[in-house]
Amino acid sequence: MNQFRKIEFGIVTGIFLLLLFSVLYPSLIYNVFELQDIYGTKFVRYHQVFDYYIHFLLPIMGQMAMTYVSFLLVNFVIVPEFLEKERWIGGVLLLLPLVVLYFLIAIVCNSYYNGYLFGVYDTVRGAHMHFVKSAFITTVFSSLTYVVYYFLKKAFYEMLYTRFNTDMAFRQMMTEIFWASSLFVVLFCLSFGDSRDMALMILFFGPSQIAVFFILRYRVFPAFMEMHHNKTLLIRDIAIAIIGCNVLMALITRALGHRDGQWFAAIGLIGVWISVMLVTPLCWFLSRSRKKHQQTVVTLKKALGRSAADLDFLRSQINPHFLFNALNTLYGTALQEEAARTSEGIQKLGDMMRFMLHDNHQEKIPLDKEVAYLQNYIALQRLRVLSSPDILIEVNIDESQCQHEIAPMLLIPFVENAFKHGISLRHRSRIVISLSCTAEQIFFDVYNSVHPRPENDPEREGMGIGLNNVKERLALLYPQLHELSIRQTATEFFIHLTIDVNK
Repeated sequence: MNQFRKIEFGIVTGIFLLLLFSVLYPSLIYNVFELQDIYGTKFVRYHQVFDYYIHFLLPIMGQMAMTYVSFLLVNFVIVPEFLEKERWIGGVLLLLPLVVLYFLIAIVCNSYYNGYLFGVYDTVRGAHMHFVKSAFITTVFSSLTYVVYYFLKKAFYEMLYTRFNTDMAFRQMMTEIFWASSLFVVLFCLSFGDSRDMALMILFFGPSQIAVFFILRYRVFPAFMEMHHNKTLLIRDIAIAIIGCNVLMALITRALGHRDGQWFAAIGLIGVWISVMLVTPLCWFLSRSRKKHQQTVVTLKKALGRSAADLDFLRSQINPHFLFNALNTLYGTALQEEAARTSEGIQKLGDMMRFMLHDNHQEKIPLDKEVAYLQNYIALQRLRVLSSPDILIEVNIDESQCQHEIAPMLLIPFVENAFKHGISLRHRSRIVISLSCTAEQIFFDVYNSVHPRPENDPEREGMGIGLNNVKERLALLYPQLHELSIRQTATEFFIHLTIDVNK
């Protein structure tokens, strides 16, 4: 929050300095007589004496300075230190005098800035009443504006600030919104001390073109590139966005500037021309660049995910723990009988090593190779628990329609997890593995019993690491093309995986 307040302070101070500059720079480039002619027309019309510094520069600067100081006091002192901490009495005792002072300064500034009204009203009292009413409206409007700003800021911080720091796509969008809005604010502030026409033009072109930019950038073009690919719909959506934004903003600007229909039509047409010739091509270029960048990132993630998964898998499978278990099993078998089963076990272990050293590094392999690895792994595990009648292992594999290719090592982590956490030499255990296919899909189910693990078991805290790894690989390799369901109770664990391989 402190970092957020520093940014907030910098933005508000920057706006204040820009407004000061826009008000002061005319006095640097014009002489006093030209300034009298530019800003004193209303005073001359009503036969009042006009002084540029007394009736324009100082009132404007005074009102801006009071608004800036009031915002700093309310936003960084009164609200966070008193009202948010429910120190109501102290907060109200500080807030009320500040509001009254703001109101009084607004009266004084209005009485000088709109001093020509002494020539409009028949009595001085009438002009004074106008100044009071105008200052009251300014005070109420400023207060309500701050209240709206405060709740919008609070909502952004509570709901979006964390996402801003974690979601790179959202962060990019918010950064673009910030820079576009900053450009608009800078231009509007610089035109503040210039003509009313210039301010109205910037007030129109800024929001209208920003709205067109972001609607096309984050709605229209992504929908075309990722969803419908229909050029007719694309042209329709572009036309609706451009015409809608420019016409709506032209109506708002016309109402604020009290202009006629010709001015409205002219500014609307210019806005549409800018949207078509400048904003739309820019959005299309940025959207294409973003799409290519996303595709590159996804490709790199897939490659990195495969490499990381391969390394994790090799670490989990080709490690002393696994090899020692396998060799001890083979050694025990050799002592009990002649070499037939021992040689079979060694052959299966060799096939598994061959798979991990060769096929494992390919992008995709025939599904029957993955299944062969699974069967070798299960066969070795059967040898390990063969002497335990309370351990039931069922394998139901139907390869009749499984002429598919699949990314290697997508299925084995589920089986490995089942044997790692589903086998107990002291409790009744069960593992059921099923695989079947259709012309377009692969269906894979693994069920295992679950047993309490000892407190000193090193695997106790590591359960699920392999599953998290394979979830990430599925998300990268088969986005929107797989369905993984995991159900777990205190005594059972079940996964169901469906992969669409022909889409």
